[in-house]
Amino acid sequence: MDANNKKERDSSGFFSVLTYNVAGLPGIISSAVTGRSRSIAEIGRKINPFDIVNVQEDFNYNRSLYSGGNLHPYRTKTKGKVPFGDGLNTLSRFPMSDVVRVAWKKRTGADFLTPKGFTRVKIEIVSDVWLDVYNVHANAQNNRKASRARRDNLNQLRDYIGEHSSENALIVMGDFNAHYSFSDDNLHDFMDSTKLVDSWVELQNEGLVPEARHEFIPPHMLSIGNQNESIDKILYRGNSHLSLAARDYNIENNLFTNVKGLPLSDHYALALHFNWAIHP
Repeated sequence: MDANNKKERDSSGFFSVLTYNVAGLPGIISSAVTGRSRSIAEIGRKINPFDIVNVQEDFNYNRSLYSGGNLHPYRTKTKGKVPFGDGLNTLSRFPMSDVVRVAWKKRTGADFLTPKGFTRVKIEIVSDVWLDVYNVHANAQNNRKASRARRDNLNQLRDYIGEHSSENALIVMGDFNAHYSFSDDNLHDFMDSTKLVDSWVELQNEGLVPEARHEFIPPHMLSIGNQNESIDKILYRGNSHLSLAARDYNIENNLFTNVKGLPLSDHYALALHFNWAIHP
């Protein structure tokens, strides 16, 4: 879809974003139920309508993702397979620059096998109008040690945003492996300190942030709908020069399936649209 209204391209427009954990671990250890190379090539084609796409776990099948029919003209260069790559890549219809990859200082369990962390890219949505776009994959699992590492991940991300994007409009999206409802996570503190807006809270949960609970059992990732909080999140904020307004939040549980109706990953993709406007 064309991201900009040509008649008003200098002052306002719209674009779409998508975040998707594509389950690109080697097929022998992947929890996805469909063949990985073919499924990820299909994902590469099905993400074409979205203007900015963040993928996580893009490890061993990046060639399938990029060369199986994907049409995004701008893509980050993959860092490689397990154990060398972080699995984080961004595809865009808009020019990108200043790609930065940052590994977490603390990881646990299988997360030690890769330099897992976050990336930041600068994306020019129209001439001289830039966004900082972060791609996040936080520490997995909900045991105490893993949760401590994940809290440290979000604190590290908070500090990086504060140092490198404090005055910038930004979108932060990816697999946070965290819930507001889980008291061992620190999403509430992270959101308060970064002044980001959670699109799910805003558009699907009537602006209400779920309360943290000590007793929490996370739902299965393929059982959720728009009414449920997902560990995959799209967060955003504008700045004094650029306003962002989110709309059309949607967990894409129908688009990213194969001909048999089976999901192409062990996550659902999460999509969102933004209206943007430059302040005079």
